[in-house]
Amino acid sequence: MKHSKHIGFLILMAISSNLWAYGSSSSSSACAKPKFTDFTPAEHSEVVAGSDFSFIASENTASNSIVVTVKDLATTLKITPENNGTFKISGKLPSPLKDVYARIAISAQSNSSCLGDAGWLIHINQ
Repeated sequence: MKHSKHIGFLILMAISSNLWAYGSSSSSSACAKPKFTDFTPAEHSEVVAGSDFSFIASENTASNSIVVTVKDLATTLKITPENNGTFKISGKLPSPLKDVYARIAISAQSNSSCLGDAGWLIHINQ
């Protein structure tokens, strides 16, 4: 009888220690990356050099952390807060880029310092 009490106690300890090892979802903070949508012009579009582009950044984006490059060239951005908490980001394609495929690459941090990135490919005509 003594051994069965000890075995039962050991089994309970093993089960409870396994449960504690994983923790609960409320005890660990999840990383919510910023999201980017509504890319204009659309992916794989053909556009002329110096054209406008835009996209929407989610409401958890730290607007001061948004960086956009086009074929590794920095661009000047206009960031407009929307009524729903998102941000409309707009800019112009760098004028030196002509007759080339280019990726509009986005990176930004969320308000909780999680890094997110996205982008899309376009063809820039002369």
